[in-house]
Amino acid sequence: MPFSVLMSLYIKENPDYLRQSLDSVFNQTLPPDEVILVEDGPLTEDLYSVLDIYEQKYPQFKRVRIPVNGGLGKALNEGLKHCSNELVARMDTDDVCFHDRFEKQIDYMNSHPEIAVSSGWIEEFENDIDNVRSVKRVPETPDEVKRYGVKRCPLNHPAVILRKSVVESVGGYIHFPLFEDWYLWARLMSHGYKLGNIQAPVLYFRVSPEMYRRRGGLKYAKDSFRFQRKLKELGLISGFQVVKYGVIRGLVYMMPNFMRRFVYRNFLRRQH
Repeated sequence: MPFSVLMSLYIKENPDYLRQSLDSVFNQTLPPDEVILVEDGPLTEDLYSVLDIYEQKYPQFKRVRIPVNGGLGKALNEGLKHCSNELVARMDTDDVCFHDRFEKQIDYMNSHPEIAVSSGWIEEFENDIDNVRSVKRVPETPDEVKRYGVKRCPLNHPAVILRKSVVESVGGYIHFPLFEDWYLWARLMSHGYKLGNIQAPVLYFRVSPEMYRRRGGLKYAKDSFRFQRKLKELGLISGFQVVKYGVIRGLVYMMPNFMRRFVYRNFLRRQH
């Protein structure tokens, strides 16, 4: 089955990371039929230079331009409109695919037609893919995903592959600060769609101390609590669970950054 790859790029991205990411997309055991990259607002000259090179080299590489930066969710919704195929794989512009990522994921989606969206495990690295620090695992079956999805995001968004028509049927990405992807999976589950995950790593995910810093603070804790209430509105959790998970997650978000980093690496991830 033909498939598309959907990416979004904005001005603060690193040109070297972008090259590495695009190389990993095109040098696959199963190459994509098209790669849609959304330019989310104006970019730097260095980023434009990288895009120009790949556009000339790969005819399946297509650029979609948005004049003003609107955020990841809006960019992905726009890019999804330009995807020609039903199966669409997500990819971030600073991550690196395993060389057989798409072969594994397309085979999984073809053999599981009941699955609307799936992902796989990701290996989190710092600076270089040889420096993997931890593995973020996600559950396998639809029932396991649904149980897991009431307390933690059940899919690894940078590694998902989705059925375009299904995602569009629930309205695509809807803005919800910091939780747009999880909100999409929750709405799919509330509509009765099934989600699953390959039980193997498919992507190298770039991390830094800044990532843990972004996942902390009072605003993040408040947004998390608001999202827990949204899960209750969808009928996925109870009022008691709103309070329970809100308190637990809030404590983590309000920790000093070095403590939060320790919790993520030692309790929320598997060591490599």
